[in-house]
Amino acid sequence: MLTWEDSYAISRALHAKFPDADLENVSLEMIYTWTLALEGFVDEPELANDDLLNAIFREWLELEME
Repeated sequence: MLTWEDSYAISRALHAKFPDADLENVSLEMIYTWTLALEGFVDEPELANDDLLNAIFREWLELEME
């Protein structure tokens, strides 16, 4: 089960689901929408904020750089 606090796990799931995503064109709104659609995501949508979404984005960027 994933929650907003699981930024690393969410970023790995998004990286796997959208391997060809151009992160320069991925918005926080896209990360929000895609995260809500992830299998196993169980947190409340209204708890999301820019800090959490940016943390997911930063983790995803780091995965891309590996």
